[in-house]
Amino acid sequence: MSGGLYRSANAAQHGGRPPGDDATFISAEPLNQPALESTAPPQEQAGEASAATNSAVMAIGSLVSRGTGFLRNLVIAAALGGALVGDAYTTAQILPGMVYEFLLGGVLTSVLIPVLVRRRKADADGGQAYAQRLLTLAVLALGVAALLAVAFAGQLTWLYGSGEASGDYSQLVTALARLMLPMIFFSGLSALISAVLNTRGHFAAPMWAPILNNLVVIATAGLYIAVFGAEIVPPGEMTTGRILLIGGGTLVGVAIQAVGLLPALRKVGFRWKLRFDFRELGLRELGRLGAWMFCYVAVSQIGLIVLFNLLNRAGKENAAGPLIYNNVFLLLMTAHGIIAVSIITALMPRMSAAAADGRYADLAADLSRGTRMVTAVLAPIAVCYAVLATPIAFTLFRFGAFNAENATATSVVLLAAALALVPFAVSQLFTFAFYALPDTRTPALINIPVVALRVAVQVVLFVAFSASFAGAGMMIGNTVSYVAAAIVSAWLLRPRVGRIGLGEIARTGGRVAVASLGAALVGLLVVKLLPGDDTPTRLEAIVQLVVGGAVIGGTYLGLAVVLRIKEITEVVGMVRRRLGR
Repeated sequence: MSGGLYRSANAAQHGGRPPGDDATFISAEPLNQPALESTAPPQEQAGEASAATNSAVMAIGSLVSRGTGFLRNLVIAAALGGALVGDAYTTAQILPGMVYEFLLGGVLTSVLIPVLVRRRKADADGGQAYAQRLLTLAVLALGVAALLAVAFAGQLTWLYGSGEASGDYSQLVTALARLMLPMIFFSGLSALISAVLNTRGHFAAPMWAPILNNLVVIATAGLYIAVFGAEIVPPGEMTTGRILLIGGGTLVGVAIQAVGLLPALRKVGFRWKLRFDFRELGLRELGRLGAWMFCYVAVSQIGLIVLFNLLNRAGKENAAGPLIYNNVFLLLMTAHGIIAVSIITALMPRMSAAAADGRYADLAADLSRGTRMVTAVLAPIAVCYAVLATPIAFTLFRFGAFNAENATATSVVLLAAALALVPFAVSQLFTFAFYALPDTRTPALINIPVVALRVAVQVVLFVAFSASFAGAGMMIGNTVSYVAAAIVSAWLLRPRVGRIGLGEIARTGGRVAVASLGAALVGLLVVKLLPGDDTPTRLEAIVQLVVGGAVIGGTYLGLAVVLRIKEITEVVGMVRRRLGR
């Protein structure tokens, strides 16, 4: 429950994941939603395809989408480097994501999708007219928002880009932003079409369309390298051709993703017709339902403004800036998306049904089980991120203009980020427990002190330490806020749902901590014995990563068996069931 970087975080837009989850958008965490599979009527899913088939399509699509999204980030980093030009691109790319989230993102998943589902079931036309009105209004609103954002690109640059309105760096951010801000329109269009498709039991297109976006941007970055070379240049040397290619290609990717969803609408029998009778939408009800989610997102945006200002200031001192931070956060979101979101997706329908029936003890039991499972499965990944931070950074990112110095800075941020993985996932699970009740007001209120705490910690660490520690300090601030959010959420959930088994959670957490510590110590020893120093060659880094990862994973699993961490075997069984095996 926090406003750290998504998204992505970030990071491909589609229903069920935030814009930029596979791109590089950094978004508010409520949008790291479980797949929309959990909101579609079960009977419709059965009519379109078996649940097992839907799960398999979504799982495979998610993996391919995340994989191509990660490759996209690697190629962008190789083309632009981890210095000011890369930071300018990341900052400019974040701006449409921030505006989109502020206007629509959180409201889409928490309000509009449930309403679409209800109207699909209740209306004689299967919700067709209602969806047509909603899409018409959204297209108009998003179009106006995109035009206004382009007009005020300079002001947005000032807001997120360290408070400077002039200079080569700020001018580069503004120029790139003017090309990318129309993504607001295509991002919103893509998300709404995906929502309509999901509520009609069609999951394949929304899962696979983001891959088109990623492939276009990968090709764009590859063409950039072929034409201009992979070298670090100062912002003042970014010519119009360079800017048009990298910025325009990013915009085209999102546009192609949205257009790629249109054939699927016809396939499910939806006909797009402009309807301007917006009163029939019940806008007052939608506004009432979405007000608290809007508050949540607005508060998170304040935290992101501070974060980007600090990161841009650090980047100007040749330290880890927005691009490096974003790459590391994408690693966090990849693990969270594949593991934690899968668990939340499986538990969310159960928790929602239990809340609707007044079976709060069952909801609490699922919440406790989910917390233990998320902790047990993500812990060894966090250990790998911490112990293998250097080989991970040098293996994945050390290409082209992304030099050894950038890779070293990445490893420091990744080491700090490892601490955030489990608290982030747990805080997210508790947030969705409130949504299951349903309650968007409490998470929004909790988010206010959480963001205030995060900002305070980040500012203090930024002032107290050198710029080289800024990226790591931002991650530590995130971790503190995630822990606080989880504690406050658990405290406020107890009167609503009863005991959530904190004793059992603590016992499992203790066993997981012991297994993680043992795996970390063995992993550190093995990595020290392998060839390579603080700046390993690519071959040395790969060897450290493969051998170290295998040793850490094997040690953790062995200790988990000895310590009887049953959640490990439960998660394996859940994943197998989701894949239809």
